[in-house]
Amino acid sequence: MAKLNSRQNLIDYCLRRLGHPVIEINVDDQQLEDRVDDALQLFREYTADGSRRVYFPVQITAQHISDKYIDLSNPTGSQETEFSGKILDVVKVFMIGDSTSNVNFFDIKYQMRLNDMADLATGVGDLAYYEHMQQYLSMIDLKLTGHPQIQYNRYLDRLFIFGDLKDGGDLKAGDFIMVEMYVELNESVSSQYDDRFLKNYTTALIKKQWGENLSKFEGMQLPGGVTLNGRQIIDDAKEELEKEHEKLRNEYDYPPNFFVG
Repeated sequence: MAKLNSRQNLIDYCLRRLGHPVIEINVDDQQLEDRVDDALQLFREYTADGSRRVYFPVQITAQHISDKYIDLSNPTGSQETEFSGKILDVVKVFMIGDSTSNVNFFDIKYQMRLNDMADLATGVGDLAYYEHMQQYLSMIDLKLTGHPQIQYNRYLDRLFIFGDLKDGGDLKAGDFIMVEMYVELNESVSSQYDDRFLKNYTTALIKKQWGENLSKFEGMQLPGGVTLNGRQIIDDAKEELEKEHEKLRNEYDYPPNFFVG
C-alpha cells in the first residue's frame, strides 16, 4: 500500500477501513473534514512527531518595553517559513547581551573557567569536576542575576515578560533574546498523514461520527429485516478511542514537564 501523503488520502484510507465501498458510510464530507481536523489537532499538540523545536532571536525594542510583551504572530515577517505552523508554546528565553558576547578578564566566571582549564591540563581535575563547576556557576548566575519570568498565550500569540523592564533593568531596548519555542507541523508536511497513531485515531473518530448519525434512526428496520444499531458502533468507537488515548500517554506523548518554562 502506498504511503498516505494528503488529507484526502487519509480520509479515503479511513473509509476503506470502515468498509467502504462495500458498506455505505453515512458521514457527510464536511463531517469527515471536521474529524480529520480534530485528529490533527491532537496529533500536533500532544505527540512528539507533531511539532518541532525552533530557536528564534528577537531584538528588544522600546515598544516591547512599553507593552511588556512580544508579538509572535509573524516573527519573521514572511509566510513561507518554519514558523508557518502555529506556535504551541514558548519554553525558554535566553539572554544574549553584552555580558555574554564580550570577554571580561576580571569576571569571576572567566577566572574560574581559566582555572578549570588549567586543572584539566595538569590532570588535577576531570570532566566530571568541570561539569559540576559549570552547574555551580549557573546557579550563582541564576541567584545573583536572575532571569525574567515569561508566559506565552497561544491564542493571543504574545510572549509576556515579567521583570524589571525599565532603564538599567533586566531588559532594555537594543538587547537580544533567543526564544526557544515549539511549533506544530503545517499542512505542507505530507509525511505526517501516514503516521500510525493519526490513522488509527482518525478512523475511530469517523466511526464514532457514523454511529452518532445512525443513532437518530435507532430501531428502524430496513428491507430484508436489517435493523440499524448506531449505539453499538458508538460504543465500539469509544473503546478504540480510549485505547488510542492510552497509547498516546504511554508511547507518543512528551514527558509531563515538557512545556514547563
